[in-house]
Formats: sequence, structure tokens, C-alpha cells
Amino acid sequence: MSTDLDLDTLTLAEGAHDDRSEGLCLMEAVAWFAGETHTDHPECVSPVLGAFGRELNDCLPDDKRQQLRSLIPLLPGTAGDGLDQARGLMAARWLVCEWLPAWLDLTGTASGDLRALPFGSWGDLSAAGPVVAAARAAAGAAAGAAARAAARAAAGAAAGDAARAAAGEKLAPVTEQLQDSAITLFASMITAGETP
Repeated sequence: MSTDLDLDTLTLAEGAHDDRSEGLCLMEAVAWFAGETHTDHPECVSPVLGAFGRELNDCLPDDKRQQLRSLIPLLPGTAGDGLDQARGLMAARWLVCEWLPAWLDLTGTASGDLRALPFGSWGDLSAAGPVVAAARAAAGAAAGAAARAAARAAAGAAAGDAARAAAGEKLAPVTEQLQDSAITLFASMITAGETP
């Protein structure tokens, strides 16, 4: 492991970089920490964690992205550890039972059925299909009605700007909640429920 990477002063940046002088994303920092050549696909990291980590790094705002620094020492050695099926299931469960319901709640669509789904296996994910489809149809109808009402109410660019600002204010808390939840999920995916 590298000793010349100071995690306390490191600032994680969005995107991939040609070399370390341009900055480091999460996976590039992991590669450096693990003594690998500069890459955002370090060989020592589980492909599931690598893919999730790259996406998470790039979708987080700068301040929240820095929360990922504490996970850097935990990621090397996860490649080939046999936990990727469990990690994938954890991510799928989060998408269906947390991410999707959070957005459905904004449309006024009931999402309790999704949050309550049992999720102990990939078979449970398949069984969730009809519940997800029903929620999607209800959300589509609600979103269509809201869009039609907004279009009727918008009387020009000023109204459009006001509508976008109001939507941004309504979306911000959900976005922040899901960002925090995704960071927590990623940390738990590293050990996939096993004792480190």
C-alpha cells in the first residue's frame, strides 16, 4: 500500500484524469493507495464496487464526494473476494426499495409496496417486477397530469423559470437524501455484510 497518499488532504475530483497532476477520482486514488499505476479501473477492486464507485464519485457534489475518502483503504483486495453477487443484490435492492420510492413520493404515487418488498435473493427481485410495473404506470399517469397542468399554467418564460425553481426546491431534499443513502450503501457493499 502507498504511504505517500495523504487521505486527510486529498480532494477527490469528478471524472477520470490522464495523470495524477490533473486530480484524482475515487478509483484513481484507490489505485495510487494500492500501488497500482494511474487508472480509474484498479485491478485490486471488485468490478461491482469499481463501477458503483466511479458513478457515485461523478454524481456527487464536491462536498459529499469527499466523504468517500475514508473508504479508500477498504477497497483494495475486494477483487475476486466472492462477494460481488451479494453486492449486486444490495445495489438492486437499494434501487427498487429506496431510490425508486423516493422519486415516486414526489409524484404522489404510493410507494409503500416497494419499500416493503422482501429482498433476500435475486428471485425476490424478479418477483418485484409486477409491483415496480404498477408503480411505474401510476407515476407516469401522475407525472403526465402534472405536466399538463404546468403547461396550462405556464404563460411565458418567467413562469417557466419560476416552475423550474420551484421544482428544484422540491427535488433538492430528495436528491440530498439519496446521495447520503448511496454513500452509506457503497460503504456497506464493500464487506457485503461480512465482518472485515
